[in-house]
This record gives sequence, C-alpha cells and structure tokens, in this order.
Amino acid sequence: MNAAVVHSFDAPPRYTSFAEPVPVEGERLVTVTAAGLHPIVKALANGTHYGSSGELPFIAGVDGAGRIEDGTRVYFGVSRSPFGTFAERALAGGAMCLRLPDGIDDATAAGIANPAMSSWVALTVRAKFVAGESVLVLGATGVAGQLAVQIAKRLGARRVVAAGRNPQALEEAKNLGADQVISLDQEHDALVSSLRDAVASGGVDVVLDYLWGSPAQAALEALSQKGLSKMAPRVRFVQIGSSAGTTIPLPAATLRSSGLELLGSGFGSASLEQIRQALAEFFATAAANPFRTAIKTAALRDVESLWNSPERGARLVFQP
Repeated sequence: MNAAVVHSFDAPPRYTSFAEPVPVEGERLVTVTAAGLHPIVKALANGTHYGSSGELPFIAGVDGAGRIEDGTRVYFGVSRSPFGTFAERALAGGAMCLRLPDGIDDATAAGIANPAMSSWVALTVRAKFVAGESVLVLGATGVAGQLAVQIAKRLGARRVVAAGRNPQALEEAKNLGADQVISLDQEHDALVSSLRDAVASGGVDVVLDYLWGSPAQAALEALSQKGLSKMAPRVRFVQIGSSAGTTIPLPAATLRSSGLELLGSGFGSASLEQIRQALAEFFATAAANPFRTAIKTAALRDVESLWNSPERGARLVFQP
C-alpha cells in the first residue's frame, strides 16, 4: 500500500510503498479517508516527542477518519507501531475507535479531534473544570488554542482570556468568545504586568498552556504574589504543548507564594479511556453545534512537499 513513511528523523516522510497492516485480536482494519498533520505527528516524526521509540522506519500519523470493514465511518487512533495513519489502510485499537456522527465529515473529524481533545481533556479530566470558572489560554492563536477558547466557553467558562502573538488571530479569538486578549509580543516585564492585571481584574482558575517557554514563565510569575498577608487563590496550570520552549526556570517561591497546581495533559497523564470519553463528548457536541475552525485538505502523495508548511490558522489534513 502507499503511505507517508519516516525513514529519518531529520527529513520529512516520503510517500512510498509499505507493508499492509494485518489486524490482530482487538484491532480493526481501517480504510483511511483523512488524517491530520498535528504538532504531535511532526514531533514523533522528528524524534523529539516523549512518545518516540526511536525505531525506524514507521508510518507517520496518530489519528484519522475512515471506514472499518462493515463500512461504518469511524474516528480512530493509537495504531500499533510501525503502522501510523498517513496511509491507505491503518489499524485501530478498540479503545480508540469511535463511530462518527452524521453531522461531522471525515476531513473535519481528522482535523479537529486532536486539537480539540487537548483542551477538552485538559479541562474536564485534568483540571476538573467547573462551569463558572475563568480560563487563560496561552497560545490562543493556533488551531488548538482557538478551539480551546470555544470549548472553554461551551463548557461554561465565566471568562476566557486569550493570549497569543498573532494580532489578527487575537481579534478572531474575540469573535470566538474570548472576553479579553493579551499580546505575547511584549517584553517580559510588560507581559507579566499585563497578565497580572488580567488576573487581578477577573481572576484565573485554570491556565491552558500550549507554549511553555518564556510565555509560561511570565504567566507563572504573574500568578505569584508578594507579601505575607495575601491569600492565594487556587489556580490549576495545565501544560499541554511546548512550541515556545521545552524548559523554564521555576523559582521555588513561585509555588510557595501562590495557589498554583502544576498539571500535564496528554498521552500518559490521561488514560485512553478518559481520552476516548472526552472525544465522544466532543463529537456529540460538535455534531449538534459545530465549532468554528479551518481545515485544509491535500493529497497524501504531496506529504513531503507540504510537511513543513506553516499552519496559518488552518489544520492540514491529508487524504490518501
């Protein structure tokens, strides 16, 4: 069969032939119709993601949409190595194979499930979010961040603060439900001040962090308090992505002077069953009332030339 195969961690996958997957007990064979190019897909393909085994070659892709043997349309993921989803056929484990509602087409499902899962799981599973709480989204101008703004509102957030660099995307975040926007394109001290003002004016109960690096450092500094008489409110800081850096300095006093609870959200910190349940809830919600997001489709044979294309507010979805 044809597939996008990773032969080296320092080069894009190549569209070439690969052995057909053969399902074992508990797996389903899926004829793939669409698979999204998510940050995790790129990180696994270049060997930098914590889930990378270091083994080569393998087929790129972590999830997708397609049809199982009886023709049922499904969203699926977590294929057994070396079989990924950027292929004509792939494997679906039973824990991550969900029937798609009629109101969601295959390309949309493949494009939005992964970025939507990042905030849905972070809020409902990791942060134990309660309607009426306030949410700060660090990295609100990407596809996942803009979905996070909408999802937080849909789940009942009293207030959503969207922080990002792209000014046009920040304006769009307002249209998607953000109550306040903050530019991350500021010097450190100015950014800390802006974030601290946002916290003081309306409170922040949950931070969804898609960036880490200097923006997370500024946010954590903004959440810390000076003085011995202040009562620090509880804040759940949920780390989801690290596109702005993989490490930060974290003074001990930041934790002691705040109500911070540092959490991670992703494969490993949430169980497959929790992720599956979150996806089922998301798809049901999206089918009844679609989320606003942009999807761009391309033929899988063009994967090598399009691999490093900038996202520009639209998630790229490959179709075999």
